[in-house]
Amino acid sequence: MDDRFDVIVSAGSLKVTDEHAVHFPHRWTPEGVSVRADFTGGHLLHLAAAGCVLNDLYREAAALGIELLGARVSAAGGFDTESWRSTGITYTVDVSSTAPAESIAHLIDIVDSVAEIPRAIRQGATVQRIS
Repeated sequence: MDDRFDVIVSAGSLKVTDEHAVHFPHRWTPEGVSVRADFTGGHLLHLAAAGCVLNDLYREAAALGIELLGARVSAAGGFDTESWRSTGITYTVDVSSTAPAESIAHLIDIVDSVAEIPRAIRQGATVQRIS
């Protein structure tokens, strides 16, 4: 079984504003971010990846001199319920900006290579209880 654990994190002109969204302050945007996710471990894992990508979109856009009007990152994935091994995480990025499309594509490529949480997940990690 591979149930999907879908999440959305968004900011600016692409910010989700429905009653199911939770809003948080955000160092890169004056109005903060919105998160739409259920509160399960699977959703939170995917939210960590999506949130990191969103943060890095703003950080890297600033470094490149690209103004972002809004951003939305949707992430999803599932788990093999016999082993609880992840079946993988996929994500999509939507950006609102006046920058040329090729500049936005370059930004998204950079973020995909530098986003820390997706990189850590791709490498795998040991999780160990210590007490």
